Amino acid sequence: MKPLPTLATSENGTKHRLAAAMNRFRLTERALPENGFIRDRRTALLLLTACSMVLLPYISYLPGWISGFCATLLGWRAWLTYRKQTLPPRWLLLLLSTAGLSGIYLDYGTFIGREAGVAMLVVLLACKLLEMRAKRDLFVVIFLSFFLILALFFYSQSILVALAMLLAMGLMLCVQLSMQFVHALPPLRARLKLAARIMGLAMPLALVLFLLFPRIEGPLWGQPGSSSGAGSGLSNSMSPGDISNLAMSEALAFRVRFLDGLPSAGELYWRGPVLGDFDGRTWRPLRRASGNRAPLTIEARQPPIHYQVTLEPSQQRNLFALEVPHSLPHLRDNPVWLTADLELLTSQPLRQRVQYQASSSLNAAVQAQAEATEFAPWLLLPPGYNPATRDLATQLRQRTQGNTELVQATLAYFRNEPFHYTLEPPLLGQHTVDEFLFNSRSGFCEHYAGAFVFLMRAAGIPARVITGYQGGEINPVDGRMSVRQSDAHAWAEVWLVGQGWLRVDPTAAVAPERVTTQSRAPLPASDQGSFADWSGLGKLQHGLGSLWQTPLHRLRQGWEAANAGWNRWVLDYSSARQQSLLEFFGLKTVDWRVLTGLLFGIGGLVASLVLLPVLRQRRRLPPAEALYQRFCQRLAKLGLSKAAHEGPRAYAQRLAADAVHLNPTQQGAAIRFLTLYETMHYAQQGAAPASAMAQLKSLLQECR
Repeated sequence: MKPLPTLATSENGTKHRLAAAMNRFRLTERALPENGFIRDRRTALLLLTACSMVLLPYISYLPGWISGFCATLLGWRAWLTYRKQTLPPRWLLLLLSTAGLSGIYLDYGTFIGREAGVAMLVVLLACKLLEMRAKRDLFVVIFLSFFLILALFFYSQSILVALAMLLAMGLMLCVQLSMQFVHALPPLRARLKLAARIMGLAMPLALVLFLLFPRIEGPLWGQPGSSSGAGSGLSNSMSPGDISNLAMSEALAFRVRFLDGLPSAGELYWRGPVLGDFDGRTWRPLRRASGNRAPLTIEARQPPIHYQVTLEPSQQRNLFALEVPHSLPHLRDNPVWLTADLELLTSQPLRQRVQYQASSSLNAAVQAQAEATEFAPWLLLPPGYNPATRDLATQLRQRTQGNTELVQATLAYFRNEPFHYTLEPPLLGQHTVDEFLFNSRSGFCEHYAGAFVFLMRAAGIPARVITGYQGGEINPVDGRMSVRQSDAHAWAEVWLVGQGWLRVDPTAAVAPERVTTQSRAPLPASDQGSFADWSGLGKLQHGLGSLWQTPLHRLRQGWEAANAGWNRWVLDYSSARQQSLLEFFGLKTVDWRVLTGLLFGIGGLVASLVLLPVLRQRRRLPPAEALYQRFCQRLAKLGLSKAAHEGPRAYAQRLAADAVHLNPTQQGAAIRFLTLYETMHYAQQGAAPASAMAQLKSLLQECR
């Protein structure tokens, strides 16, 4: 057998063998992609799972074709991984990526901007998974995934999104760790535990950054005119069926924390848009000249109650408060004013969740001393509409004495006639009020409020429609009231001489439980379901008591309480809250310079406290091994670095043949050092004796 050439005599041969080995590696990588930089299918499938976790939440925010496109590419990549087949050629990947980017341009009209940019990154990530031919490509996928984890918070910052992205980040970190093991790959559980430990070590520093990093009002990615929240709920107009469409929605409108005790259910009228212009079918805000408005005078008859409202994004300008608003809420960079119609309006639409303090007088006289002529705009009716209702108003006027008695007679009419409270009333034609009062007699709150106001105006009494919410449900977990879209309601107000504007709810005359019960069961979504059926269900609920509180209901209450805490302490952590936190610790005046100093000082301290235990747990070298490493470092400075394959004996043989870098004293000391270390290291006699260690240290000093 031909002997192997030594390293010193075969430099050219070694280069040729290395080049051949690299060529074989490239060929093997193309033929068996899972046997190259990704060593087994399990690691590749873990990467695909992590990427799927990153991309899955984007289904709700990107066009459907992008989700289908990415799902197809991920499924194809998983199939190739499972079958150990060759990755697709580059020309096919070029066609796929071009098709994806062309679709994005056709959909958005640009590649610039948040939506188009994120969509482009999602498509490129899915395509890159089919083009991983080197370790560099793997890290491109990992870092792109980390960026998309961050970009998802552009769309939603809920607890579920945060938990999903935390899981995706852990899986992606596990994949990154898997690529660092050179020899045997640890079990998946061990790698996941290591990834979780790394994330846990980073949490204290992340908390310091969250608390002390200078806060900037509004999201960094916000653009002028962009909306950060979807609009939902009440609008500034009301037609038959508008509010009933919200009755089955469990979406949250706002949450309330009462500071002075809980009002009764009959007082929970959350005032919103005030409507006075009627075109025969739709009620809208009254348009009138500012000179025709009566001055707003409010005479409170009892102390106001105070409460805190957290309002969800609505894209509208209305703030909701109990009747009658006593003070103006304060919103940062969005002034609020109280109109003559007792509406709380903001300067800008509410595109983000807001929190404000409010107070209300539940018993107050509004414009009680004004003249009746000042309310002429609240008497206008469209000509030619609802003649039968006008006749009914004339009859009621003739049978009653005074406006107060007429109002009571109208409510008695609703109470005594066979009206039904239902979510799906029959469709109405041109004369909507006539058909409702005399034909269908089935409707939701907007039908009753609109018909009542029309009757009042036809009888000569100023009246208007108020839309908002009525009631709410107390969450026993945190004591806050949840007001949902299903609590949307419409009622009426009439103006009486000497009494001012008075709230009248004609729905309560037909369906009193709609107003007097705080926890209501959903109304049956059927035109056959009258309020009599719903009332019986409400009585059954009241009789069952605690049995009605199912585990699912309690789970929802707990989730809403947790979500409210998340919104309050995480998403709503503003510069004002940061300033309050620092004032609590005695720092009165804090600017960005002080914050920066605190951030680096406390951040450095926390990082040190986290890293010190980790550094202490590092494997400590035996004393002889530590001296050997110092010896190799010292010889490396003299130009005699130890090769990776060399042991102490081979290293000593090479040093003995060297006559350039070492003088005779250094050469002799180095050879004796290596000989003694070899004896101590391989003798397997336990701990090295003190005399031998002293001799090693002495020889190390002679090698200078």
